Amino acid sequence: MKQNTHPAYGPVVFRDRSANTMFLTRSTIVVRLGAEHPRVEWEDGVSYPVVDVEVSSASHPFRTGRGRVVDTEGRVARFNRRYGHATPGTRGKRK
Repeated sequence: MKQNTHPAYGPVVFRDRSANTMFLTRSTIVVRLGAEHPRVEWEDGVSYPVVDVEVSSASHPFRTGRGRVVDTEGRVARFNRRYGHATPGTRGKRK
């Protein structure tokens, strides 16, 4: 097996600011984070690099149930109001 083909894999904290939550996990992103990257002290007293994310399982609309429901019936009615709908006897006939 080839040596040194896989990137470094280490602990990192992902922080979701919109939900005010943090997750400690392992990731290969630690390779791209430098020594000067911000760190946060975790519950175990160890300092880990922190990465801010915009969406996580704590704030995703599908997971939280805050997603929008698409009103397909309203869309069809709006289309028919705007463009009219052909009745079976007038299909293909021009006025």
